Amino acid sequence: MSKVTEITKELVIPIVEELQLELVDIEYKKEGKNWFLRVYIDSDDGVDIEECGKVSERLSEKLDENDPIKDPYFLEVSSPGAERPLKREEDLRKAVGKNVYITTYEQINGEKAFEGTLTSFDGEELQVEVKVKTRKKVVTIPYDKMASARLAVVF
Repeated sequence: MSKVTEITKELVIPIVEELQLELVDIEYKKEGKNWFLRVYIDSDDGVDIEECGKVSERLSEKLDENDPIKDPYFLEVSSPGAERPLKREEDLRKAVGKNVYITTYEQINGEKAFEGTLTSFDGEELQVEVKVKTRKKVVTIPYDKMASARLAVVF
């Protein structure tokens, strides 16, 4: 985590907790000539534009007071969307029973990408039921071999 994202996290956590929301992720990155500070929030019921606006206003005031960012930037507060990243163990536990897309650092059964239903997560291994042609098969993925994970939309 960069210094900017660490400071932003310290400032935003009390705000989201007060509003009974969850901090999903923070990004600070340059796109073209502009810097963007993106804060992703969520709740069990999802978030709407009003909640994003409240967090944005309160966080903007805190950022102005603390002034941790030298360069001009755009602050964006939003939902992580339907394909929410699963970054923490808690995120994975909540995702059991849902469709996920997982990539790994090294091949497992000749593959590095898996999409299917997350059937279990015990803190050390993930079990994902994937469809191979017309059959379903369970793949065990060691947690320390997981490169990334996100919810996946099924059409």
